[in-house]
Amino acid sequence: MPEVIENARRANLDAIVLTGSDEASCLESVELTKAYPGFLYSTAGIHPHHASEFSVAETLPLLRSLCELPQVVAVGECGLDFNRDISPREQQLSCFSAHLELAAANRLPLFLHERDAHDAFLSVLREQRASVAAGVVHCFTGTLEQAKAYLDLDLHIGITGWLCDERRGQHLEEVVRYVPIDRLMIETDAPYLAPRDYRPKIKRNEPKYLPHILESVARCRGESAETLAPQLLSTTRQFFGLAG
Repeated sequence: MPEVIENARRANLDAIVLTGSDEASCLESVELTKAYPGFLYSTAGIHPHHASEFSVAETLPLLRSLCELPQVVAVGECGLDFNRDISPREQQLSCFSAHLELAAANRLPLFLHERDAHDAFLSVLREQRASVAAGVVHCFTGTLEQAKAYLDLDLHIGITGWLCDERRGQHLEEVVRYVPIDRLMIETDAPYLAPRDYRPKIKRNEPKYLPHILESVARCRGESAETLAPQLLSTTRQFFGLAG
């Protein structure tokens, strides 16, 4: 981890938000933030793959306590994943709703996951969106129409190295051009989704590759990376409530 952090600093990253996906990773992420105050932040939540492990009696109190920490800046990663159905859909829906209530109670934004579950995901969000401060559909890979539906709910869109994948990411170029700058964020989803067009080729993604994603987004939008970077940083800092 120290090497990854140092690589990120050398790449001029301003801060990193670690993602919690189950109880263990949430606790580990929070511990890491203590070693790098002001640079590392964390989310707290249960990924839909782990929804079957979610317990109102045990998991929810843990998440509540974590959400009270100043370095925890969002609730999630939470949502729905009907692509693999690792957890039963009924449990995913119940777990997702609990996260929306948690975010509303703590006035924290949502770090959202959706895969092959757009209609159900949108339905849940529409019911509770008014009570939640903000939300970003992390690692967005959907269609322009789906992006428009999320924007209509005043949500943010997160773009990863999926955009750099010539096999499956070309449709995102249209999305990137459409999303308003104050609703657009970029991310790596490290250690996953290493940009396929990066040279030399890489297998394990790291935060240090975020500038490559920035360049790809800027190219799609017909802007310079130098102009786009401070705008994206401002949007991200405002979303997570990070000090400038």
